[in-house]
Amino acid sequence: MYRYIVFDVETPNRYNARMSAIGISVIEDGAITKEFFSYVDPETFFDPFNTQLTGIDEATVAGAPTFPQLWERIEPVMSSGILVAHNAVFDLAVLRHCLQDYGIRWKDTVLYCCTVQMGRKLVPGISHKLNVMCGYYGISLNHHQADSDSHACAEILLKYLQAGAQEKDHIRTYRFAQC
Repeated sequence: MYRYIVFDVETPNRYNARMSAIGISVIEDGAITKEFFSYVDPETFFDPFNTQLTGIDEATVAGAPTFPQLWERIEPVMSSGILVAHNAVFDLAVLRHCLQDYGIRWKDTVLYCCTVQMGRKLVPGISHKLNVMCGYYGISLNHHQADSDSHACAEILLKYLQAGAQEKDHIRTYRFAQC
C-alpha cells in the first residue's frame, strides 16, 4: 500500500489562487496516522461568499503563517507520498498558484489520486459531492473546514481501498508549471 497525503484547502476569494486554510491527513498501512491543520494568511482580500462558506475572514487568519512560512513546515510531508484530494485538480491548482505567486520551486510533477474520479468509477449512479459521499458512508463532516474535509476524504479513500480498489488504476500525474 502506498503512503497517501490527503489534503484540502480553503480559499479566500473567487480567484482560488491563495489558500486561507489547509488540512492534511496522512494514510500509512491502511490507517490515518497523522493529521495537520493550519490557517494561512493569504495576503489578499476575502470575498463575502468565501467567508460565509468557510467562516474564515481577515480576523481568523490574523497571526497565521503566510504560505512561504507554512510551506517550510509542510513541504516534507507533501513530498512524502501520493497526494489525494476530493476534486484534486482544484486543490492542486491552488497549491500550484501559491507556489508560483511566491516564487517557490518544488517538483515538476506529482502523483495524485482524486476521490471524486475514483468514486465515479467505483460507486456509479450517485452524486460524488463530499457531503453526499460522507452521508453514504456515515462519515462525520464539518463541510468547508479544511481539517474535516481532508479527514473525510481520507476516510472515503480508505473505504474505496477496503472495497478492493486497485491503487495503481487511479494514480495520475499532475504537472506543475514552474516559475
